[in-house]
Amino acid sequence: MNYDHVRDQDPAVADALTGEVERQNDTLAMIASENHVSEAVLEAQGSTLTNKYAEGYPGERYYGGCEYADEVEQLAIDRAQELYGADHVNVQPHSGSQANMGVYLAVLDPGDKILSLDLTHGGHLSHGHPANFAGQVYEVEQYEVDAETGYIDYDDLREQAEEYDPDIIVSGYSAYPREVEWESIQEAADSVDAYHLADIAHITGLVAADVHDSPVGVADFVTGSTHKTIRAGRGGIIMCDEQFADDIDSAVFPGMQGGPLMHNVAGKAVGFGEALEPEFEAYAEQTVANAKALADQLHERGLELVSGGTDNHLVLVDLRPSHPDTTGKEVEESLEDAGIVLNANTVPGETRSAFNPSGIRAGTPGLTTRGFDEDACREVADLIAEVVDSPDDQDVFAEVAERVDELTDTYPLYD
Repeated sequence: MNYDHVRDQDPAVADALTGEVERQNDTLAMIASENHVSEAVLEAQGSTLTNKYAEGYPGERYYGGCEYADEVEQLAIDRAQELYGADHVNVQPHSGSQANMGVYLAVLDPGDKILSLDLTHGGHLSHGHPANFAGQVYEVEQYEVDAETGYIDYDDLREQAEEYDPDIIVSGYSAYPREVEWESIQEAADSVDAYHLADIAHITGLVAADVHDSPVGVADFVTGSTHKTIRAGRGGIIMCDEQFADDIDSAVFPGMQGGPLMHNVAGKAVGFGEALEPEFEAYAEQTVANAKALADQLHERGLELVSGGTDNHLVLVDLRPSHPDTTGKEVEESLEDAGIVLNANTVPGETRSAFNPSGIRAGTPGLTTRGFDEDACREVADLIAEVVDSPDDQDVFAEVAERVDELTDTYPLYD
């Protein structure tokens, strides 16, 4: 992969871009929200559609010259509808967070009530954290996972909903390693006449491949990111029944943003097309199998897993039982030095700060894209455990870094 035109114009930026290619090639991407898109998606997102304003929707634009923008956006919509079985799809949100904003803007008024999972228990900033717009504009109460099991208690959630009487309940999470029972949350929403927003940002690919149950047709609104398990480039998506279509479209444009990023929409179209191929289902199944293998081996090495394991693409490790004096940030930094890139993460019952929490989160989407299987992921688990157990042992560090180099060579990424 070269950046010849960039280098001619701006060598400093070209150096950074080529450095990033090398970094991705030479490290193991295990941040659960990251993945590696195909070169076809990269080309689409770097296309001349970045030059085009296309305010409005296909066939109803405010500027001329949108015939190809219309074609690309309609392809993205049609393919998403085929993938998810949704009545209506809006592919214009710039991110999953903005997709959530679009739903709030469509059906809530300032001061309305949101019920969502607490960030330290696996929720997301855009679900109502006080530092986020959602927590500043709306009244928010949050539910938690069961402290003992690490699972959502759906009976407790329903009781909390009936007591709080929210206008919308948010499901779908950024650090919850178990399957979500969409129907149970919908029942809780119905019991208080609330909307239900299912945020599948992390599991868009797993849902598309039927590896995880789908909330489409269950929840009133389904939002997601398009650059995680779905591998369709950076952006967001909103799906809903036809009755909400006009409200959602108006909330996205002109409600919260102007012209869509048409080059990103092109990446979505290409990525959705790839996800319709039979190979994608095998990829999604392998992603989950790899996460289970990673979890099993981390547990075998004495690390405590929130909820005891995983049903999806990620594992959440609570360091406190086995390494009470070690923080997630320390582990994150040590592993990155060895070439394994994951993130520090809060865990249920967190007593430290969100910036330097007690856990780590690791995902398998990126490893699976590179071709890792269960055996390779078990080996990665061993490497992680070696660093966690011996953070100051330079011999261990050197052995882990050497093995990471061998793995990245065995499973190459971009040329």
